[in-house]
Amino acid sequence: MSHVPQHAPELRAAAQHLGRRRFLTVAGAAAALAFSVNLPAAGTAAAAELDARKVTSDPFTLGVASGDPLPGSVLLWTRLAPEPYETGGGLPAARVEVRWELAHDDRFRRVVRRGATTAHPEFNHSVHVEVDHLAPGHVYFYRFRVGGWVSETGRTRTAPAAGSRASGLSLAAVSCQAYHDGYFTAYKHLAEDDVDVVFHLGDYLYEYAVNSVGGARKYTDRVLPDIFNRETVTLEDYRLRYALYKSDPDLRAAHAAHPFVVTWDDHETENNYADDIPENDVPPAEFLLRRAAAYRAYWENQPLRRPQLPTGPDAQLYRRLVWGRLAQFDILDTRQYRSNQAYGDGSHVPGPESDDPARTITGATQERWLIDGWRHSRALWNVVPQQVTFSERRLDLNAEAKLSMDAWDGYRASRRRVLDGAKAARVENLMVLTGDVHVGYAFDIKDDFADPASRTLGTEIVATSIASGKDGAERPANWETYTRANPHLKFYNGRRGYVTVDLGEREARADFKTVPLISVPGAPISTAASFVTEVGNQGLRPA
Repeated sequence: MSHVPQHAPELRAAAQHLGRRRFLTVAGAAAALAFSVNLPAAGTAAAAELDARKVTSDPFTLGVASGDPLPGSVLLWTRLAPEPYETGGGLPAARVEVRWELAHDDRFRRVVRRGATTAHPEFNHSVHVEVDHLAPGHVYFYRFRVGGWVSETGRTRTAPAAGSRASGLSLAAVSCQAYHDGYFTAYKHLAEDDVDVVFHLGDYLYEYAVNSVGGARKYTDRVLPDIFNRETVTLEDYRLRYALYKSDPDLRAAHAAHPFVVTWDDHETENNYADDIPENDVPPAEFLLRRAAAYRAYWENQPLRRPQLPTGPDAQLYRRLVWGRLAQFDILDTRQYRSNQAYGDGSHVPGPESDDPARTITGATQERWLIDGWRHSRALWNVVPQQVTFSERRLDLNAEAKLSMDAWDGYRASRRRVLDGAKAARVENLMVLTGDVHVGYAFDIKDDFADPASRTLGTEIVATSIASGKDGAERPANWETYTRANPHLKFYNGRRGYVTVDLGEREARADFKTVPLISVPGAPISTAASFVTEVGNQGLRPA
């Protein structure tokens, strides 16, 4: 769907100072971003320090989070916002000292590490604390303090030692949480679930307007400010929208309970953008300023490490995490570097435009990084958390079926290179984790999707949405068409929820967990289906 923002004078004014992308140098983009949002030109050292005793209401309204667990390190996050729906979060443009503690127990009787960091106004008073020199494979508890205020307690963990034998790992995969489509009930249940790590596969945020009653939430006990009833375009728009999302108690609970590994899709910036090509007819320089604002706000509001800090309109979000010798996770970004969607986006029969071998969904550098990583992998399971449907998904029963031009089906040469790379690297246990489509799928990844008898190279587990698509249906209207058209599709469910995957030394098990509705809070969770795939014998079968 097309949404044309009507309120981007800041971006238009800044874009007048820039040409096309070749002029968006690191310095130029950063300066233009500062111009467009009125950031202090002198950088983070410019702000005065605020006496923490002058913070008179709870600054931890947006909760706490942790992310990207390494064998000896965790990343801790919070953002100070005593008034989350106000510009600046209700704090002046001043530095604030934030103290933190990490302990073995949730009562902090056995503190392992403690320290202080600075919440800078230029980063919207967010803090990202990288705590090093920790024991591998351990659970820790953490909290923050500003003046007399203490945050809620978060729980996190380190990864097992590199090269160690980890007998098991339980992960959850989530995606697509449109606030205006309903309640984040699935997160309440995920917070209570026993998993080691959560992978968020994109669309953490939606750029679309949220009205005074929260859209489908139909609030009767509160009125949301008018600032949310417009599309996000500027840095302040994105920052405030994260504040709205992170004020949700179920989302906060899930972040506090588990470390998250995050990657974005399109809606964190704009629907279906491709590299520097926007959805609508907007000048490239203006769109890249919007992208710079979106990427900056994403980093500020996620538990990400310093290498993921954007520079202007660019950020390296793809990265690799390892869980002993059990699993290697290659987290992809299929949005920032992709070729423009073929045939005007949407669904289309594949043809010369979509199958041009020069087209890419990952960009050449990321593609080489992925395949090289497989060549050097010592892991039993090679898992690829990413955004859009990887397996072929025929959308009708015609001999030449339409495919989604926004998914890997619109970039079949890219998929072929990746699968050939997996075969050349002798990846035996490949699993792709996917979001985006607001339904749960389970696919066998075939060497040749046109031949159901061809070799199964791996499995794809698609997590349904947390909220996007409203209540959904167990069997959507196209259920029979899709299951008949795609013999490698083993499961299809249209309810909201999440999926857990237990990786073991002999098999992996996926449990698709759904709630019956999200239009009202408090729905129960149940397991819609469970599947296993064996080590050395890829292919999903009911558990």
